[in-house]
Amino acid sequence: GGCIRCLKHVVPDMLARGRGCILLSGATMQIRGGANFAALAPGKTALRSLGQSMYQAYGPQGIHVCNINIDGVIDSPNTRQWMPEEKLMKCDEIAEQYLALYRQGKSVWSYELQITPGISAPSVGMRM
Repeated sequence: GGCIRCLKHVVPDMLARGRGCILLSGATMQIRGGANFAALAPGKTALRSLGQSMYQAYGPQGIHVCNINIDGVIDSPNTRQWMPEEKLMKCDEIAEQYLALYRQGKSVWSYELQITPGISAPSVGMRM
């Protein structure tokens, strides 16, 4: 609900200007469900689908829409209690990816980006 409410407020002005950027934060569960995420996966899948639809509808009108699949655990004081710090995704490195998407030239817009910690590279195919 919060995403839709926010979009109702920002999209009209973006359309009027003929430019804008909407970056949606997703997670691995939007691509495949999991036993521990059965209640959350459908919502994330719907968000991904919404992003694809908005990209098709608003891209030609100058609004860049991209879904970012954060495929890992984000570093925080809480997550450091149950996962080694070297396996966590650093907040500043995630932010750099969002900024790079915001700055993309219109001729090379991404509509989806998956970011995954390098330590999990051998298992990425298993998780997708």
